[in-house]
Amino acid sequence: MLVVDDDPTVAEVVAGYLGRAGFAVDRAADGPGALARAAARRPDLVVLDLMLPGMDGLEVCRALRDEGPVPVIMLTARGDEEDRILGLEVGADDYVTKPFSPRELVLRVVSVLRRARTLTAASSASAPGGAGHRAGITLDPLARRAARYGRELALTVREFDLLAFLLRHPGVAFTREELMREVWGWDFGDLSTVTVHVRRLRGKVEDDPAAPRLIRTVWGVGYRFDAPDEAGDDGRTVGQGGGRAEARAEERAEGQGGGQTDGRAEGQGGERGPERDA
Repeated sequence: MLVVDDDPTVAEVVAGYLGRAGFAVDRAADGPGALARAAARRPDLVVLDLMLPGMDGLEVCRALRDEGPVPVIMLTARGDEEDRILGLEVGADDYVTKPFSPRELVLRVVSVLRRARTLTAASSASAPGGAGHRAGITLDPLARRAARYGRELALTVREFDLLAFLLRHPGVAFTREELMREVWGWDFGDLSTVTVHVRRLRGKVEDDPAAPRLIRTVWGVGYRFDAPDEAGDDGRTVGQGGGRAEARAEERAEGQGGGQTDGRAEGQGGERGPERDA
């Protein structure tokens, strides 16, 4: 584990709890130091403070992602939702808002690592049956690499997990609560986390992210992966034909629903938030 925080007290507490949980922990107090330590020994996971001197956590996260997939949990003292969403959009797999419970952070770390390993094993077992190759998308679960029509996709750990899960269940509509439980391993949390990851994944696998044809929004439910026939005409699905108007309808659908999980499906009330942008 690599813990990056310029507050020595926070860094010491986080490192102490992770150490007692059985993890080997390295520490850095700023962005350049974090990148140097990550280059010397690639960590299994990075706990990264958003507010760092000079080079902030967003820049560090981008730089880490440029070097390859590594799980990142962002620590932020900001309560603004935009900052949390921005952290997810640059590649963070999870975030924890200060002040936080160190025990909860350890559980988040364990959850991120467990899901990565579980998805790798599940994808490996199912890939020979075709789940690793749909709609021109191929997955290498052992190397945790993905490509579409031979072009490698730069996916975060959580984006890879989400794509692998959807590929294994084509044509099945999942609520955001179900995706959070199955992919993130959480029974509660901010549903915008799922929405942001869907939006980012669409940007990497769709021909036109503004009019998604693979990861579809199901009105009042959530999302469904539509895998067109590999021998089909142009990869479009049955009942297409709405173009950007359909995409706008999907955006309206995503703009409905709760912020915290409460057992309700998407589109059943709740506040409008960043889900509109997906």
